[in-house]
Amino acid sequence: MYDTILVPTDGSDVAANAVHHAIDLAEKYDAAVHALYVVDTSAMDISLGTEQVDRIRQGKYDEMPEVQERANKATGSVASQARERGLEVTESVVAGQPHSRIADYAANHDVDLIVMGSAGRGGVKRVLLGSVAERTLRTTDIPVLVVDIRED
Repeated sequence: MYDTILVPTDGSDVAANAVHHAIDLAEKYDAAVHALYVVDTSAMDISLGTEQVDRIRQGKYDEMPEVQERANKATGSVASQARERGLEVTESVVAGQPHSRIADYAANHDVDLIVMGSAGRGGVKRVLLGSVAERTLRTTDIPVLVVDIRED
C-alpha cells in the first residue's frame, strides 16, 4: 500500500511526533522514508538582506551555516530513526513555499503517503491545522496523515 513515505519536518516537537508515526508505518509496510526540510522563503526575515534571501532561494545553503545546520538537524533526526529500524531513507532540503514544495516533492518522488505535523515552528496556531498542513492537504492528491501533539 505504501512504498514511499514523505516526512516534511522543521525539527519542532509536533514534527517529531509525526516522525514517530511515519517511521512506524514505514516499518509496517517496508516503505522507504523521505525526510524533507523546506526553507520557507515567504517567511524570511527582512533583516537577512536581499543577498542572503537570494542565496536561500538558489539553494546555496552551504554558504549559510545556520540554515544548513537547522535543516541537517531536522532531516538527520528522521534519518537516524529510520536507519535504526533498518529502513531506507533519503534526506532533502529545498526552498520555497512549504506546502507547494512538499506537494512537488511528493509528486516527483512517487510518494504514496505524506505524514506531517499539524503545526510547526510557525508560531500561529490555527483552530484545527497549521497553515502548512492545511495548504498541503489542498495542494496534493496524495494522502496526507496529519499528526497533532497532545499536551496533558
